[in-house]
Order: sequence, then structure tokens, then C-alpha cells
Amino acid sequence: MDYQPRPDDVRFLLNAVLDAPARLAALAPFAEVDEALQSQVLEEAGRFVGEVVAPINRGGDEVGCRFADGNVVSPPGFREAYQAFVDGGWPALSAATEDGGQGLPAVLEAVLYEWLAAANHGLTMAPGLLHGAYACLKHHGSDELKQRYLSKIATGEWLATMCLTEAHAGSDLGQVRTRAVPQADGSLRVNGGKIFISGGEHDLTPNIVHLVLCRLPDAPAGPKGLSLALVPKLLPDGARNAVHCERIEEKMGLHGSPTCTMRFDDATGWLVGEPGRGLAAMFVMMNSARLHVALQGIGLLDAAWQKADAYAAERRQMRAPGPVPASRGGESADLIAEHPAVRRILDTQRAWIDGTRTLAYRSALMLDVAVHDADPKARERAQRWCAFVTPVLKAACTQQAFHGASECLQVFGGHGYVREWGIEQVVRDARVTMIYEGTNEIQAIDLLVRKVLPDGGAGMSAVLLELRDTLDASREADADVQRRLAQLRYLGTTVAMAAHANPVLPYEVADDYLRVTMLTLMAWAWARIEAVAPQDAAKARAATAFRRWVLPEFEMRLGIVKKACETVALTHAAAPAGVAK
Repeated sequence: MDYQPRPDDVRFLLNAVLDAPARLAALAPFAEVDEALQSQVLEEAGRFVGEVVAPINRGGDEVGCRFADGNVVSPPGFREAYQAFVDGGWPALSAATEDGGQGLPAVLEAVLYEWLAAANHGLTMAPGLLHGAYACLKHHGSDELKQRYLSKIATGEWLATMCLTEAHAGSDLGQVRTRAVPQADGSLRVNGGKIFISGGEHDLTPNIVHLVLCRLPDAPAGPKGLSLALVPKLLPDGARNAVHCERIEEKMGLHGSPTCTMRFDDATGWLVGEPGRGLAAMFVMMNSARLHVALQGIGLLDAAWQKADAYAAERRQMRAPGPVPASRGGESADLIAEHPAVRRILDTQRAWIDGTRTLAYRSALMLDVAVHDADPKARERAQRWCAFVTPVLKAACTQQAFHGASECLQVFGGHGYVREWGIEQVVRDARVTMIYEGTNEIQAIDLLVRKVLPDGGAGMSAVLLELRDTLDASREADADVQRRLAQLRYLGTTVAMAAHANPVLPYEVADDYLRVTMLTLMAWAWARIEAVAPQDAAKARAATAFRRWVLPEFEMRLGIVKKACETVALTHAAAPAGVAK
């Protein structure tokens, strides 16, 4: 079965749980974007994704991209689907109207890209970096570059890439060697090679705008010496630039997306932003990309769940334990959906989908609050939320996409391991999301080492206190979440103190700290969902699954971090006098 978006599920979270219409109406640019308009956009987006994008997913995986003589041929139907995507105005959903966009809220774009990834991850990789490239150029590009490229990127007429990785420089971008030499006319001559470039070459658009991390002459070593260059496939006069695709990778998944090895041979480019400030400009792009990768994870898990749920509602095997289910009828075997082991898998993944959606959509709302709210304190709070929560979502949502999709494959038994049912493709496609746009381990280090510890946990504490104030302590579920929020606040202080004695400790427990954080945020999300949907049977099953099968990990991870901190404290106290502690 092809993936089918379900706008009603999303509307419930946006309207009932997050009060998105009222939040957006309070922001000047969206004063007229009422609930009816948002609903209309969701309906049309769901129809487009379900009818145009989803049906070509399997062909994209089985046929894949073809490479010959430096050119890439997309899978059947991809060019037509992408052109329909552009013609429908979907790439320009949240771009500013003066740049050819529709000026709609970021949360609607977030939902769109979640659905696109669920329906056809390979095709979605093509426009996936458009918003980040648009934001990067809008904030850091010269007027001339913006005039030439901004509207083309905003509307999707031209696609863009993010060229960071080199063979010797993966997560350690400070080792980038690609060189850019300034010319008398203000341009740059760019030389070097990049690997793992999604969409580095393709036939979806006539031009491709490469944003290339590079090093100017006499730049210092390390990340502070990096600059950012815009290097187009086609030059302004229409001539082909000296940008070459040498090959595309043979990958575990994402066969519909060309992952390219690129070579720049005296290619013409132009500086984006200030010299030596390339990473600062690039991170505008990467922060957007990381939230979108989290949404990819949510979408892929939903795609896997839809397949498993549909299969479990048709497949009959044995008699289920317990009372006779109404679905048995006169059959000799029960639906596998009635078996507790299968029900646990399905309800647990549903708990992850609804919980992470709530958090991701709240983050998308905060992106607009951070820019458009009239209150500077509200903008500051929104920026803080996005800074702390984005790495958590990127890591946790993608991890659950892969492991949860594997659990959904288990529902099919042996049928899941063969290609016929399509679930194995979701597992393969999901795996890379844990790696690209910053590995999940780097996300955990970013959260704990770079964001929580520098101010002793004060920033994270402020985020958690804001969540606490949305809860009603008279409700049992809310009171439980408040207790966990307090434990997480104290945990940050505990790690900060232990880190003074052992600076390596935060790197060792970063993954565990991120998981504690995610589970706390999920508990908050489910408390909000339950508060507005007390009579919804499906939501009640997912909420129960969350408390029984997901939330107990909180105590385990909390214990791991606390024990590590206690061990450091004991070792430090036992060190002989005069010995460095």
C-alpha cells in the first residue's frame, strides 16, 4: 500500500493540543491565516502527496538513479512529479511573498515535508534543502546574489545543495581543504572535491545552486578559517560551470536520490557572508535541515506504522489469548492485531508518532514566534526552545524511525523481509537519517556539552520551567510530568558539577542525557494530548503504551547518568592529597 496522509490527525494536534490558530493569529504576518485556510492547505497537501508523490516511491527504489558520462537520470515519474510540485507552489509555501513565496507559517511546511518523506523519501531529498538554502542566502547573501538566485530557490525552479563533506573531513569540518581564490571581478575560483552530496547532479531542474564550504588563501587552520561560496551549475550567461559529478554512490537505501561525488575545477563562485564566517552562514541552513530530518524520521515511522497496522487488520493467525474478540466472527484464527505482542508494537509506535509530532510542530511554531512576535522576550524564549529541542528531536526521531520501522517489519513476519510489501524499503531508507546532518552522537554532544553545560544548565532549566507552567498539578498525569521536569533540571546541575572533576564525563553520558530529555518532553506531549482527548480510544491505547513500554526508559537513563556522576565524585574525593583531581 502507498502512504496516505491523514490531515485529521494533524489538525487535532495543531488545533486542540497546540492551539496553533490562535498562536499564529497573534503574529502579524499570519493574522489572516485562520484555521480554515490552514485546513485547506493541509487537505490539498495531503491530496498531492497521496496521489502524485506516493505512487512512484517503489519505482524510485527499484529502478533508482542512473549515472552516465557525468549526468544523472532520475527514476521514472520523478521529473514529472517534481514539476507538479513546483507548479503547485509547494516549495514556496513559507518563503516571503517578495521572494515569490506564499508567506505561510513554517508549521504548514513542516507537515508537508513530513508527509513527503513518508510517501517518497528519495524524491523528497531533492527539495529538502531548499528552505535552508533560501534562509542562508536571504540572511547572508549579497544583494546581487539575492537578486539572481533567491526567488529561483524559493520557488524551487532551481534546486540547491549543501557541499560540506570531504573524504577526509566528515563530522570534523575543520579539516576541509577545498580552496577558493578571490578574483579581480569579485568572484572566486573554487577547487576541491566533496563527497556524499545529495542531489549534486540530476535532471529535475536546469540549474543547481551549490553552497560550498571552502577555505580562502591565508585562512587559518580549523573551522574559523572556513568560508561559504555559492557555486552554480550554470553561470549567469548560461555557460556550464566547471562543476563535475564523478559518480553516484551505491547505497543501502534512498535509491531515488543521487548521492554524488563532486569535483570543482576552477569553478566560478561568489562569497556568501563574511570571509571566515562560513560555518555561521551554513548553520542557518543546517539548523533548518536538522528539524526537517527529525520530521523525516516521524514521517518514515508513520509510513511503517500504516503498513503494519493495515497488515495486522487483515492477517489471521491462531487464537488470541483473553476474551473472544468481536473481530473473530466465524473464523478459526484471529487477526494478528488482536494478539498482545503485535498490539504492543503498533501502539508503541503510535505513541512515538503522536508524541514526536506534537514536539516537532511546536518547534515549527516557535520558528515563526522567534522571528515575528512583537514581544522580544517571547522571541528569546522561542529561540531558546529551538536551540535546545532541535538536536533532541533530530536524534530521537531518527533513531525511532529506524528501530520502530524494524519493529513494524516484525509484524509481517517473513513477509516483511521480502520486497513485495514495501516495509523493508522503509527500514533501509530510514537508516541514513541517524547519520546525515550531524550524527545522532554529535546531536547529543551538541545538546549537553555546547548548550546545557556552558551556563550550568540555566538555559535548559528555563525551557523546562516554561513547560512546567503549562501543566495542572491537580491532574495525576501532569503532576508526574512536573516531577520528571524537576529531575531533569537537577540532572543538568549534577552533570555540570561532575564535569569540573572529569571533563570527559559529559561526552560519555551525552546520549543518555538526550534520551532522558526526549522522554521528559514526550511525557509532556502526552499529558497535553490526554488532557484534550480523554474519550479517544485510539489515543488512550497509545497513551497507555507510552506509559507502559516507553516511559520506563526514563528511570534507566536517569540512573546511568547519576551513577556516572556519583562515580566521578567518589573517585575525586578518594584521590590522595597533592594528586590532580
